[in-house]
Amino acid sequence: MKVSNKMIDKQLRIRGKLFNLLINKSSEAKYIKFMHAINKRMEKQKGKAIEGLYSSQEWITRKDGSKLRICIYKPLNPKTDVPGVLWLHGGGYAQGIPETFADTYKRLIEASDCVIIAPDYRLSIEAPFPAALEDSYAALLWMKSHASELGIRDNQLIVGGESAGGGLTTALTHYARDKQEVNIAFQMPLYPMIDDRMITESAKDNNAPIWNSKTNRWAWKLYLGELFEKNVPAYAAAARATDYSNLPPTITFVGDIEPFRDETIMYVENLKRAGIPVYFELYKGCYHGFDIINPHAEISKKAISFFIRSFKLAVERYFAEQS
Repeated sequence: MKVSNKMIDKQLRIRGKLFNLLINKSSEAKYIKFMHAINKRMEKQKGKAIEGLYSSQEWITRKDGSKLRICIYKPLNPKTDVPGVLWLHGGGYAQGIPETFADTYKRLIEASDCVIIAPDYRLSIEAPFPAALEDSYAALLWMKSHASELGIRDNQLIVGGESAGGGLTTALTHYARDKQEVNIAFQMPLYPMIDDRMITESAKDNNAPIWNSKTNRWAWKLYLGELFEKNVPAYAAAARATDYSNLPPTITFVGDIEPFRDETIMYVENLKRAGIPVYFELYKGCYHGFDIINPHAEISKKAISFFIRSFKLAVERYFAEQS
């Protein structure tokens, strides 16, 4: 899908161009080098407090003896018996840390007094699939087993994330459903990265700002490792799933000019056919991550409002049903 400047929302155009200049997309090697440089820079931000929130860290021991860092965010005056949200950060599976999504945490906490659990999962440039999924599931189990001390309801655990974090969200809900060790109340995979095949119209030859077909292919290659272009499991790319039964209610949105448009729409349609409630909106003229790139644009405000309003409604409905 070729994207012209006129197709982009006017308020998003300048930011999109500026961010494009920061990301070297000239070759796969330079893209990977850029990811390493970004991650090295982000290392300095680990453990940084978020103004207006109480924050702490915990470490979970993995099966191999290494440690998984968990970031915990609460209101300054925390309440008990509140929802617990496992938030999985984006970054093409290759870069990012929990600390960079402070605005999202603040919005979710303001809406519901929830507690945010954000794992610093292993990135694809160091450890490909299933490392990130394993870390996400370990964080989910830890969240359930520590619900009482966290002040959250163990029957209302929510999972969400944007982009690659959205992809991990969908994979985790499928995985948790099949493992039957923990129940997810609902999921929030925002413009999720879920189809490595790149066979949809929006994913083919997409040249939109921020994320396009080239970066998408490079990111999937890193994430899948030896599985790339082979028999990829649905736990790695949820668009490959065939069974959508017994999945949790879902909240998501996506822009209409980004690579993930069609795979998100198809995922939503598959959920609906399986009888799963879905809150979904498509935003015209929006490239990938538009709400983060320019949160003050009118279209971004609409998307953020839809997301938080849907989240609050889902929390209230679920709590009422369980009471």
